Amino acid sequence: MVDKKFSNPVAVGDWVNIELEPGQNTYMINELLDRKNYICRTDPHRKAHKQIIASNVDQAVIVTSLFQPRVPLGFIDRFSVIAEMYHIPLQIIFNKCDIYDDDTQQKFIEAKSIYEDAGYKVHLVSIQQNINTDILNSIFENKISLISGQSGVGKTALINYLCPDLGLKTQQVSDANEKGQHTTTFAEMHSVNASSFIIDTPGVKELSIADIELDEISHYFAEMRKFLPDCKFNNCIHIDEPDCAIKSALEQGLIHPIRFGSYISIIQEVENGLKFWQKK
Repeated sequence: MVDKKFSNPVAVGDWVNIELEPGQNTYMINELLDRKNYICRTDPHRKAHKQIIASNVDQAVIVTSLFQPRVPLGFIDRFSVIAEMYHIPLQIIFNKCDIYDDDTQQKFIEAKSIYEDAGYKVHLVSIQQNINTDILNSIFENKISLISGQSGVGKTALINYLCPDLGLKTQQVSDANEKGQHTTTFAEMHSVNASSFIIDTPGVKELSIADIELDEISHYFAEMRKFLPDCKFNNCIHIDEPDCAIKSALEQGLIHPIRFGSYISIIQEVENGLKFWQKK
C-alpha cells in the first residue's frame, strides 16, 4: 500500500485513557487504545497524509439523492471502495423520493439493481415527507454508524429524525446550481439511544482514495472479486491485459458498465496520484 502518514492520530470513535491535568479542570489523553477498524481518506489539505474519518464503527451509511442535488453514482462507488478497504459493511440510502419524477424513479430502479447485485442494501426514503422512514430505526439499531454524503442530500435531516432533541441546523439546496451548503464542519458522534450511535461527518464534494495500489482496486469492487482468480495474470489491472476475467464478465453483463466506469476512473485517479508522488 501507499505509505502515507495520518494527519489526525486521534479520531472520533477512538477509545482513550485520560487523566486530569494537575491543578486544572481539564483532561489530557495519555493512551490511545487499539482500534478494531477505522476508515480514512486522503487529507484534502495535505495530500501526503491520510485523514481518519472515524474509528471503531460497525457500519457505514451513505446518504445520497438522484435529484436536488443529483449525486453521481461514482461518488457512491468511491465510498464503497473505501468501506471495502477497511472491511466496514455499507448501506445506501437514497433520500428525497417525494420529488422524484418518472425519469428519476427509473434511475433509482437501475441504481438499486446495480448496488444490490454488488451485495449492498439499498433503501429509498423521504425524510421530509416521512416516506419509508420506519426502516431507519432498524438500520441504525445497536450499531455505531458512520454517516456520509454530499452536501444537500438530507444527511442532517436524517440525524434530526433519529435524534430529534439535537435540532441540528439544515439548509436548502441552491436553486441556481442544485448543490447543498455545508452544515456540518467537523465529525461528531451523537447518541440515538443507549446502544446506537451516529458519527456525523462533514459533507464532502469530492472523495479521494488513500493508501491503495493499482492492482488492489478491483478487490474492493465486491462484484469483481469472484472473477479475479480466473484472470491470467495475478496483477491484472483489467484494462489491456489478455485473458482478463473481469473484461469477460463485463462483456457478459455480469458487471455493470457504470461500476466498471467508476473502476476505470479510480484507476486513473490513483495512477495519476502515484506518478505525482514518484516525482517528489
